Amino acid sequence: MQISAAPLIYILIFVAVVVMVNGIYLLVFGKSISLNSRVSRRLALLEKNANREQVLEQLRKEMNQHLNAKNIPLYSMLAKKAQRANIAFSPQALIGIMAVLSVVAFFLLTFFTAAEVGLRIVMAIAMGVGGVYVWVNRTEKKRINLLEEQLPDSIELMVRSLRVGHPFSTAIGIVAKEIPDPLGTEFGVISDEAAYGRDVSEALKAFAERMDSQDLRFLAVAVAIQQQSGGNLAEILEGLSKVVRARFKLFRRIRAITAEAKWSGMFLSGFPIVALLMINVIKPDYYDGVRETSAFVPAALFVVTFLIINIIYMKMMTNIKV
Repeated sequence: MQISAAPLIYILIFVAVVVMVNGIYLLVFGKSISLNSRVSRRLALLEKNANREQVLEQLRKEMNQHLNAKNIPLYSMLAKKAQRANIAFSPQALIGIMAVLSVVAFFLLTFFTAAEVGLRIVMAIAMGVGGVYVWVNRTEKKRINLLEEQLPDSIELMVRSLRVGHPFSTAIGIVAKEIPDPLGTEFGVISDEAAYGRDVSEALKAFAERMDSQDLRFLAVAVAIQQQSGGNLAEILEGLSKVVRARFKLFRRIRAITAEAKWSGMFLSGFPIVALLMINVIKPDYYDGVRETSAFVPAALFVVTFLIINIIYMKMMTNIKV
């Protein structure tokens, strides 16, 4: 029986490209950029550079640079995700990394496969661009999930700070020191901006719009209303923390209820692809008898089209809006 390892080699090279992106990121910016770090990136930068204004300028540049570069051709599909993930690489650096990884993938494909030059070039570009996209998308999801999990505890910490007599700007500063990333750095930037004269509610609103978070919009609106009409901000935020925590529990419950349907959809969508790969590994000449027929390409396009439709409908059926 003839066995071909080419499909597995393609997969391993793509995985290697994704791992290389993350490795380059940690190598350039250090461990403080990782969301697993207990010390926020802002505090780590302040420890290295005591100039608060320079650190604030650097963090604000990192937070807004991707949205400002959304007009770059083909980068718009990545700009919003990179912004929400707060990727410290500049857009130009990310594009350069795509090019470097495409070259690396091309040499790996040349060394480990016998594919034609044209196919290797196309596959290398797809791996370079796709590897960066997969890494940014994964980082965005991880950061958003962690931010949503931290928000209720952060609001409750602000409530306790307000009740002992601290002003709201000081309460935000306490959250920035006590809460790790991503909220630690985000609230630290808001605290620094407030210290330099920016309105706190305006900074919170900009943060909510940048992250496209409904819970953060609730926080920004609550603070803005309290500033305009007065009232006990501690009680308002205490009620808000209960609402945010209840929404978070509801989302988790929905995720648990729809988990079986999501995994079923992933299995039904991924099984044809896995089966195709296994056929090409175990018996690479399986389709040789029909590959040259006129119906092969239309049939293949027909199958791919319905597979894509299946993935879209499975996603729609399990994506419940609340």
